[in-house]
Amino acid sequence: MTVRHNPSANRFELEKDGLLAVLEYYRVGKKLIFTHTGVPPALQGQGLGSRLVRAGLDYARTNSLTVVPLCPFVGAYIRKHPEYQDLA
Repeated sequence: MTVRHNPSANRFELEKDGLLAVLEYYRVGKKLIFTHTGVPPALQGQGLGSRLVRAGLDYARTNSLTVVPLCPFVGAYIRKHPEYQDLA
């Protein structure tokens, strides 16, 4: 399973078993504003949300963007992973 960046839909995507998990965002200047992490119930508990967030944060770092975690899941992930706290 590979996380895909779909900039035309403003989201990162991960497909498994025909179901789609997403991390949605919008961009304002040099800020990447994460608004929602969605994982279908059948895929929950498998770490897919974390994989999506990690991919989004890595993308932000690679592109010298700061992050605004409006999504509570993204905010919690950043608090638990000090290596990403400099992005927020």
